Amino acid sequence: MRRRAPRRIAEALGAVAPASAPQTPLARVQACWSETVGAAIAAEAQPVSERDGTLTVACRSAVWASELELLAPDLLGRLNEALGGGSGAPLKALRARVGELP
Repeated sequence: MRRRAPRRIAEALGAVAPASAPQTPLARVQACWSETVGAAIAAEAQPVSERDGTLTVACRSAVWASELELLAPDLLGRLNEALGGGSGAPLKALRARVGELP
């Protein structure tokens, strides 16, 4: 079968991208962030770093940073569950800061 037109780049990279993504806790969190926290939070905050189980999230405003600090226990539970759960949960704390979103 011959192709009539070139494939879209998204289709071509769709099979390659998951295999080439880094296997770090931050990359795994970034991959499931929107689904896990919901569209409203994902539009206002994005994970930017992870160190020793502490996830740092950049927020558009101080109000959102405060809100995420209050929601931290629930968000950490949902994120750890999305990352595979178990007793060896990779995330232990969430730190929110005001800054530009990536």
